[in-house]
Amino acid sequence: MQVPMSSTGQSVIISDGEISGIYPELLRSLGGKDGCEFVLTPVPRARQELLFETGKADLLVPATKTQRRDEHGIFVPLTRSRATLISLDGKRAPFKSAYDLIERKDVRVVLVRGFDYGVAYQELTEALQRQNRLVLESDPLAVARVLKANPGDVTIMAPVILVGAIQDDARVSDMVDKLRFDPIAELPWGDNGLYISKNSLSKEDSATLLALLNRPTVASTLWKSFQTYYPANVLKESIRPRDSK
Repeated sequence: MQVPMSSTGQSVIISDGEISGIYPELLRSLGGKDGCEFVLTPVPRARQELLFETGKADLLVPATKTQRRDEHGIFVPLTRSRATLISLDGKRAPFKSAYDLIERKDVRVVLVRGFDYGVAYQELTEALQRQNRLVLESDPLAVARVLKANPGDVTIMAPVILVGAIQDDARVSDMVDKLRFDPIAELPWGDNGLYISKNSLSKEDSATLLALLNRPTVASTLWKSFQTYYPANVLKESIRPRDSK
């Protein structure tokens, strides 16, 4: 199974071409079962999405469930997650909705190119682009460095992704305890996990992989890994077990 991966907090860690983290550990633990072998390759996030959409990747890992991705793959839910607005400015009035953010025209928004949290996220991105307030970066660490240099800027992503990207990097690790998380009404809790390609795999291989990943032990193992990698207060803001409401 061809699995291109990009840096995603502690979920996927890429350092000097080596891939580690929560999801790589999970896939490697499943390697060899039911005839499935996973070949992990580091790529930028936008390229990861493109490879999946064009049938050149067998899995998209990790991923939130979106209508666009549903066209190209079969979704396997493994956790519940949400994106929030994240900033360093603790004195600013909280943002509660996309409307609040659109109206605050003095605030720049820094996002990861290729990230997708659904229709409301894409509509907000388009609105910010029209206002010339959008900055796109290649990965979460690059976003963190922009936020540190410009504390008035904000970003939108799952808190575990940003915290995971910066907690072990000396250049930005001092930001962890200063981050502020504002839930946005249009970005509620939703399913998170991975996609199996509809285009690159045979029906037989797809069914085998789906059965393997849907085993209850897979989701429970993944959740235990998140608890190992992240402090409880960060998980509370962005990740829950699959069966929680």
